[in-house]
Parts: sequence; structure tokens; C-alpha cells
Amino acid sequence: QVQLVESGGGLVQAGDSLRLSCAASGSTFSGYAIAWFRQAPGKEREFVATVRQTGTTHYDNSVKGRFTISRGNDKNTMYLQMDTLKPEDTAVYYCTVGRPILSSIRDPNMYYYWGQGTQVTVSS
Repeated sequence: QVQLVESGGGLVQAGDSLRLSCAASGSTFSGYAIAWFRQAPGKEREFVATVRQTGTTHYDNSVKGRFTISRGNDKNTMYLQMDTLKPEDTAVYYCTVGRPILSSIRDPNMYYYWGQGTQVTVSS
């Protein structure tokens, strides 16, 4: 069992940056792909980025070039560096772990454990 806790969300202006963190307890991220999803009001949870077990990264086109996902050196932490934020990035951001195959990395049902979410609000 892995418990995940996100932090780092907040209210920022368009163009600003935020760094989200996700800390694991009960186990480490070893052997798992790590990922960030987000959910805006009235919308489904959507894929943002992932680092697979192989170390390869994948991003949604809407955040490519602006967001960077990474693992911490301690294997218990993951990060999402978000630069040049836009109002459309406003959502609750969730970290998660799982072992999806490549074709399923965008499917939230392929992930096992989730944090409680952290709110990111970007004003225009």
C-alpha cells in the first residue's frame, strides 16, 4: 500500500510558475510509473505527465514545453514543475502511481494509488 500526499498548489497569475510535490509513504516509487493528472470543475480527470519505469517521460500536448515531471533522488518524492502557467491550467492536480502499458498511460483506471489532490488556480 502506498500513501501519496501532494503539496505546492496555490493561486498564481498567468505566466507564473509553481512546483508541485508528491510524497510517498508505506512504500517507494520503485518499480512504478509515476504520473500527474488534473481535474477541472465539470470535466473528467485528464492526463498531464508521466515518468515510466524505463525513465522515459510523456506529456500531454497542452503542457509540453511548460511542465516538467521528475522523480526525487530519494525514490519517495515526485515533482511537477509548472512554468508559464495559463488560466486553463486551473484544476485539482493529483499524483498517482501504477504500471500501465504505453498505450494506456492516459487512462486513470490503470493507476493504483492516488493522492488527495492539490488545487492550482491561475488568474488571468
